[in-house]
Amino acid sequence: MSHSDQTPSAAASAWVDGGRGTVIRWDVAQTSLGPMLVAASEKGVVRLSFGEDPAVLAERFPKAERVQGGGTFPALLVEIVRAAEAPGETDFDHIPVDVSGTPFQQSIWQALRRIPKGETRTYAELAAEVGRPGAVRAAGSANGANHVSLLIPCHRVIRTDGSLGGYAWGLEIKARLLQREGALLLI
Repeated sequence: MSHSDQTPSAAASAWVDGGRGTVIRWDVAQTSLGPMLVAASEKGVVRLSFGEDPAVLAERFPKAERVQGGGTFPALLVEIVRAAEAPGETDFDHIPVDVSGTPFQQSIWQALRRIPKGETRTYAELAAEVGRPGAVRAAGSANGANHVSLLIPCHRVIRTDGSLGGYAWGLEIKARLLQREGALLLI
């Protein structure tokens, strides 16, 4: 798995034809945020989620070969666990991701990766940053379509009124991640 592919790509192999011809390595790590599912192709991380059953990988990548652990995957998993446990102290921008989405989703995901640790943006600011200030709801939808939470830090996006908004893995995990990064002092 190359660490040089830092930008989400539009035609990542794991997302083409149900993952046909792709090996997806995966495992579940126990973290202070709960069980964390991590899965990666040779190009990068394809799934990072909390409290999710690994069976989801068979649904998303039905034609891929899915292998628990092995190869260089354990070292990657250690890095990602470190990023979850100490996101304010650990740089994870170098960890490659293998995601696929529309051009708009790709632009939102790239903007998310540019939000510095310890900072947040509103959905409106995110939409404006990608040149679509009227697309606030679409920015929220693109944020929610992110399959590699933490690495594409969708937890750093909040509502205009300052409330946390949503998070696929629960607002408690979102708040804890923001606290660990120094962006949120109190829950």
